Amino acid sequence: MKHLFWQTFLIISTTFSCLAQTGFKNPVISGFYPDPSICRVGDDYYLVNSTFHYFPGVPIFHSKDLVNWEQIGNCLSRESQLNLNNTAPSGGIYAPSIRYNEGLFYMITTNVSDKGNFFVYTDNPRGEWSDPVWLSQGGIDPSLYFEDGKCYMTSIPGGGISLCEIDIKTGKQLTETKKIWNGTGGRYPEGPHIYKKDGWYYLLIAEGGTEYAHKVTIARSRDIYGPYESNPANPIMTNMNMNAQMNPIQGIGHADFVQAHDGSWWLVCLGFRPQSGLHHMLGRETMLVPFTWEKNAWPVVNGDGIVNIDMECQTLPLTTIKPKDTKTNFDQPELGLEWNYLYNPVKINYSLSDRKGYLRLKPSKIQIDDLGTPTFVGRRQQHIDCVATTCVELNNSDIDEEAGISVLMTNQFHYDLFVKQLNDGKQAVSLYYRLGDLAHTEKEVILPKGKVYLQVKADKDYYNFYYSTDNKKYNNLGRMDVKFISSETAGGFTGIYFGLFASSKNAPKGYADFDWFDYTY
Repeated sequence: MKHLFWQTFLIISTTFSCLAQTGFKNPVISGFYPDPSICRVGDDYYLVNSTFHYFPGVPIFHSKDLVNWEQIGNCLSRESQLNLNNTAPSGGIYAPSIRYNEGLFYMITTNVSDKGNFFVYTDNPRGEWSDPVWLSQGGIDPSLYFEDGKCYMTSIPGGGISLCEIDIKTGKQLTETKKIWNGTGGRYPEGPHIYKKDGWYYLLIAEGGTEYAHKVTIARSRDIYGPYESNPANPIMTNMNMNAQMNPIQGIGHADFVQAHDGSWWLVCLGFRPQSGLHHMLGRETMLVPFTWEKNAWPVVNGDGIVNIDMECQTLPLTTIKPKDTKTNFDQPELGLEWNYLYNPVKINYSLSDRKGYLRLKPSKIQIDDLGTPTFVGRRQQHIDCVATTCVELNNSDIDEEAGISVLMTNQFHYDLFVKQLNDGKQAVSLYYRLGDLAHTEKEVILPKGKVYLQVKADKDYYNFYYSTDNKKYNNLGRMDVKFISSETAGGFTGIYFGLFASSKNAPKGYADFDWFDYTY
């Protein structure tokens, strides 16, 4: 009887274990985390994303199961690595690629606002990375391929995918640049990666532009320099066809392959989730998709080449990652990895030590509307339905000094909820919008001096703005349509940030103290 009991227990336990390893939801990294690239070392997986004009640059994530990811650092954390001076929105850092070779991790990318293509390296992806090693071959979306002691670099100088060999120690280009494939005819062939399997060199790219027509195509050759033959079944992955026209994920593309430690094949790619019609707010997000790759055959992605939110497939044994606290109390010596600055920050404008348990921001004369470096630090909106709340207090402030929370797509498209110092010792809470050439204060309410609680509630159609003086009763100050600051309206390659800011139209005299910031969904 005891033997039968244990047999039954083991069967039930095994069944539940298998169920726990079946299926997952996309995106696996939500919010503005585009252009994913991945590599594996043993049973550890590492992933990087584009960051454009935000600092620090290129977040690096770690996972044991490809589904659950934890940010462990940023590849570009110093100004010596990342110069964002004179950068416009969506300038800066474009599509990175991460690879591992002989004990070192390499991240290669493009700073379109500086000197072009470069790579950095490290033996510890959780630590600091090297200063840039600049490269001669131009274009964007560079990637590395290592084989037999040689290192090859692909990029897109002047249209089409090109290849050269480089010295991985110095970055010196060792061979002439050769164009190896133009793609299948889709616009903007980009995001190239080379892999070798069964004696074939496979060249994976994206085409169609990083919008609704995005797709992934592949070609192969027996020689790394080509000629490359196109897969007759291209594209191997896209959500642009009729069978995916109502899919909640669109714009699928820019993929990278990885073979898991159990032998299974997976890819990461970007996609976006439209809301309020055909508009999307969160930017391009990181998706995970299984595929099969038989010997001497072309890869077949998810059976039909479509990416879904609910992926019904066998996964690696799933792990758990401790969820981050929704509330940031500003009681640590540094901000968490989820926080970013616009461009290279003016560091004297930020302090976590001047008043214990507060983030102190010194106002800048550079406004969020301006091209420049305002006093702004924020985190991504990662969920369509979410709430961002903060508590702010103006201190020693002069007239027209203001501080609050911005719902930011670009400097020309944002909604701001803030507290402003008035000329009679009082203050006001204001709701302001900038929509291209249209700038307007929607509503303003006079408040007594003291702390003010500011809240933004987001849903698929609107941002609702609230304020409170006691953190109990919240008053609605107005609502704004999400479409007016969406990617389709504002343009660019980023997603919405909830940013804390402080600014002044005059020479700043005071400062703003933020007690906490809470992001719930």
